[in-house]
Amino acid sequence: MTPTKNHMGRKIGRIREIKGMKQEELAQKMGTNQQAISAMENNETISDEKLAQVAEALDISPEAIENFSEERVNNLFFTFKDNSSNNGHNGFNSIFHFNPIDKIVELYERLLEAEKRTKN
Repeated sequence: MTPTKNHMGRKIGRIREIKGMKQEELAQKMGTNQQAISAMENNETISDEKLAQVAEALDISPEAIENFSEERVNNLFFTFKDNSSNNGHNGFNSIFHFNPIDKIVELYERLLEAEKRTKN
C-alpha cells in the first residue's frame, strides 16, 4: 500500500508534534485515551465531526489540518527570519521573543487564508 499525500492521521500527528503536544495531552483535551489518538493518527481518513474535535483540541481550524503540507511548513520554517534584533546572523536569533512554533502555525494559517481568497 502506497502512502498518500492526504493521510489525515499523519497530518494530525505532525501538527500535534509541531505544537509540542504528546498524544496523551491531545487525548486529554479530547476526552479520550492515548490509544485512541494513536489509532486515529494511523487512519488515512477521519470523519468531519472528529476532524472538528481534533482541530478544536489543537487550537487550529479544520481547514488547516486538511490543507496541511509538510513541504509548506518546511518552506515557512526555513525562510522565516526573526528581525527583532540584528545580531549579525541571518535566520533565527539565539534568544526568541516569541514562540517560534506559534509563529509557524500563525503564518501557515495566514497562507491558507490567502490561498482561499485567491481561489474565490
